Amino acid sequence: MAFENIEEVGERDLHIFWTNADPITSEHMVLMYARNAMLNGWWDKVTVVLWGATQKLALTSEPVRLKMQVAKQAGVEFSACISCALNIGTAEALKAEGIEVIRWGERLSLLMQNGKHVLTV
Repeated sequence: MAFENIEEVGERDLHIFWTNADPITSEHMVLMYARNAMLNGWWDKVTVVLWGATQKLALTSEPVRLKMQVAKQAGVEFSACISCALNIGTAEALKAEGIEVIRWGERLSLLMQNGKHVLTV
């Protein structure tokens, strides 16, 4: 799911780094935009990266979980920062939900250094 080489990231790929665990922001910005971006063809690929407290929110909030499922059905991909997951204790639960759990620090840096599309919320 995540890129191994920066050349794999297309010009119409968007990475959303979801760091704000506010449920309203999560449902009405991150997940709504990601879903609509795929459904309306605004981007070819949308990847939402769960970073920090959003990992717990994604695992414990039923409304957020449902919105994530709808976004997945629309083609949105989800991934999570492994360092956060190990520190917070969410790694295994995220994997059980089918969410990729990998190192994102260097990938985020490469995206920004290469002028790729990054949205942080």
